[in-house]
Amino acid sequence: MKTVHILAALSLLVLTSCTGANMNRAQLGAMQGAGAGAIAGQAIGHNTEATLIGTAIGMAVGYIVGNEMDKYDRQELNHVYERGVSGQTSSWVNPDKGTQYQVTPQPAYTQNNHPCRKAEITAIIDGKTERTYTTACRDDYGRWQIK
Repeated sequence: MKTVHILAALSLLVLTSCTGANMNRAQLGAMQGAGAGAIAGQAIGHNTEATLIGTAIGMAVGYIVGNEMDKYDRQELNHVYERGVSGQTSSWVNPDKGTQYQVTPQPAYTQNNHPCRKAEITAIIDGKTERTYTTACRDDYGRWQIK
């Protein structure tokens, strides 16, 4: 239980430090990930502990995605969401950072009149493997936005 309290405190610290207008991609990703993780944690566990764990995990994953994915990686990821075959893994290595990605998209579906897809993303960053599950939907301008 101590871990949950520590994660909750860290979540609040990061979120309150991100309220300024000059957020970078990592901070924005952490904030969005924390929100999505809290919702998912509550939906799965139906209790405060699950919500806090979901918040912490979502914040960590959001930070990683926001911090590590540069323009090249986002273009590759968008290509997978747009044209990737459901259940088939697409891979690439960022030529500048050496970060490796593997993305396995799921079948598209419609949400709020926008096409959406879920995907499993595995990233190897500085030798450490990170795995996350994301959902992306096309916005009104036709761009895929990770939710």
